[in-house]
Amino acid sequence: PTYITFLSSCGTASMISIKPLLFSAAVVSTSYRRNFLSAVSAMSTSTTTTTTTTTSSQSCSNNGKSAIVFLHGLGDSPAGWSHLEDELPSIRKNLGKDVHYVFPPSPTVGLTINGGMEMPGWFDLFDWPIGITAKDDRDGKMAAARQIEDVVEKLESEMGIPPSRVIVGGFSQGAAVALLAAYHRRVEGRVPFAGCVCLSGWLTLKEELKVTPEVAKSTPLFWGHGTWDDKVLFEQQAHGVEKLREAGVTVADYDYPMGHQSHPEEISMMAEFAEKALFPSK
Repeated sequence: PTYITFLSSCGTASMISIKPLLFSAAVVSTSYRRNFLSAVSAMSTSTTTTTTTTTSSQSCSNNGKSAIVFLHGLGDSPAGWSHLEDELPSIRKNLGKDVHYVFPPSPTVGLTINGGMEMPGWFDLFDWPIGITAKDDRDGKMAAARQIEDVVEKLESEMGIPPSRVIVGGFSQGAAVALLAAYHRRVEGRVPFAGCVCLSGWLTLKEELKVTPEVAKSTPLFWGHGTWDDKVLFEQQAHGVEKLREAGVTVADYDYPMGHQSHPEEISMMAEFAEKALFPSK
């Protein structure tokens, strides 16, 4: 591997290794390996050039009264979406000094669809592309949701920010985990989140979806998706939105002429949604 030393925005010197992605010839064909490599690259695409490594699990923002927890996608890192900490306040100023931003890093997981090759990801994948009949890695997804719950608990214990002042969101795999954390796992007695953001994600464990009336009332959802998405298929949006609306969730769903990526207009609408969820009186 190649090693690079860099200085993060938080002033921490770090060394990272860049390793090539390897594929098992015994499991997938040459064309599939080529397509999958392109797909993984696309699944970590954001509105800016994506950085593939980071050393910090969260940004260096000051203590705030609210928080946005945003999860990256497959093969990406927190740095891939950390630009939101500057971009969202530039669109809606209320999302600035009073909002604490957290970008948790995923674990490294083996992917069944690529012969067990390991890369940054929240859970295993068994089907490609990811349509509404895709098989779920229940254990991996539950573990990922618990990791996010740990982040939220820390926000309350260390910074005094309760779950009711937290938006959880993500892109692709990260969005799938955010939906799971926001709706499946906020059972009776657990404080609902202020909102949830799903960018090019999908609703998992649909047969286990049971949204409490309190969560349905308190946790609105923003869902943006590309009509040309060939990684997490566009059909996932309509399917997931329908299920969540049937459960009583208020959903703002938008689609954009793009593939598996994000769109400037989508980020602008996300900022508007986040401001309304965290500061309804402003």
